[in-house]
Amino acid sequence: MDAMTKLKITLTQTSPATSRLTATVIGVQGAPKNLLLSKNNLDSKLTAAFNLESLGVSSEVGSIKKLSGPGSSVIALVGLGKTVEFDDIRQAMGAAARELGNFEHVVVDIPLKTLDQVLAAIEGFQLGNYEYLTYKSKSTKKVLSKLTILTSLKPTAGALAQLEVLAAAVHRTRDMVNAPAIDLYPEVMVQAAKKLVKGLAVKIKVWEEKDLLADGLGGIHAVGKGSIRPPRLVKLEYKPAGAKTSIALVGKGITFDTGGLSLKPAESMVGMKYDMTGAASCLQALIAIAELGLPIKATAWLCLAENMPSGGATRPNDVIKIRNGKTVEVLNTDAEGRLVLADGLSMASEESPDYIVDVATLTGAATVALGNRYAGLMGDEKAIKKVQNAAAVTGELVWHMPLPEELRPLLNSDIADIANVKIGNRAGGMLIAGLFLREFIGTEGKNTPSWAHLDIAGPANNDSAAYGHTPKGATGVTVRTLVQLARDLAK
Repeated sequence: MDAMTKLKITLTQTSPATSRLTATVIGVQGAPKNLLLSKNNLDSKLTAAFNLESLGVSSEVGSIKKLSGPGSSVIALVGLGKTVEFDDIRQAMGAAARELGNFEHVVVDIPLKTLDQVLAAIEGFQLGNYEYLTYKSKSTKKVLSKLTILTSLKPTAGALAQLEVLAAAVHRTRDMVNAPAIDLYPEVMVQAAKKLVKGLAVKIKVWEEKDLLADGLGGIHAVGKGSIRPPRLVKLEYKPAGAKTSIALVGKGITFDTGGLSLKPAESMVGMKYDMTGAASCLQALIAIAELGLPIKATAWLCLAENMPSGGATRPNDVIKIRNGKTVEVLNTDAEGRLVLADGLSMASEESPDYIVDVATLTGAATVALGNRYAGLMGDEKAIKKVQNAAAVTGELVWHMPLPEELRPLLNSDIADIANVKIGNRAGGMLIAGLFLREFIGTEGKNTPSWAHLDIAGPANNDSAAYGHTPKGATGVTVRTLVQLARDLAK
């Protein structure tokens, strides 16, 4: 997997010497007919000569125009938006990192008024400084190695180190999700998790195929038994002394989804290597929580399986038993994510954490309803509010969706406790999936955890052009929100 490019970051008030491998970023803001260069340290005679309109310069966040600068260097005019909101800085600097990777040294010369804005600029730049080259036979790696920010403000070394931990977690998630399913399957994810916890105060436990059967994890087993690469459940636990609050993260980890015997059409199968994004996000968020030493008990449950059709695969109308004892009639084997999550949520519930958050590329309906940038957010009011607040801090997009009680009877089964889908019903698919998951929250006789469900089917993979700090392909969405949520709850 590709390592994150290590950047030497300098904060100074003195403009450094430039060369042909230096790009200086200055900002453009304002309305289209009234564009302004943001305050900067360049020679005013030089910048006064720029005719922004005829150069086709835009203030749209993240838009970039490159011009020749002093000493064969380059000046990059980067759009900061009309009014320069906090997240605009993060997105604009992410775009700069993506576009200027063939320069050794990037100098950021935009007005940063607060320490938080300085940190946002660095975070955005680090998130944008990513490329996935593992399978390219001939590729030119970025030469970018130095970032200089012109500012009088000085973040602490600790604050900068925290940003590095977060960016590394997002990059590792992207690497994992971008990897093809031939090279990344349940056992490989188990090995990756074992490697990541080395040297951290994190315990790991793995359920292999025989353990899944012995412990009544019928959902994960049923989904994975059609593949020659067997399913796994992984539990990672970080339990610092004195932690007063606990959170469980449950991730859908379908390393490839053919649909099983309810086979997907060929074109719908392309991209199904991304169906393990939820598990990758929960794994990397847990590692970051441990690396940051947050004072919260955190567990991650990775529900791993490859959904393949074979003589051993689960059939439509088969009835399976989930860990919490509920029986499920499987009417569509392509609604498999909810089956593996049912086991994960049951296991998490048995430990009565204060909060459970599950993350999954769960339904195509989420993309139909919310497009490709918003995650659908469902659950109870308390957990919803906490996730919304965390997402607002990280600039990740979530939208609260309802769990309408009148849709629950659609999941009634003639022969089992519940069915996994309503065949022939296309209304509210994302919401029906949420209602199914809700059945597996809580354990009789124990406190019911506060629960939130994130359907990231849209934003997990960006199959159009890169934007802001989001690359094409795997995005690493929700990792920073999960870590921020843990940080908020730890307070």
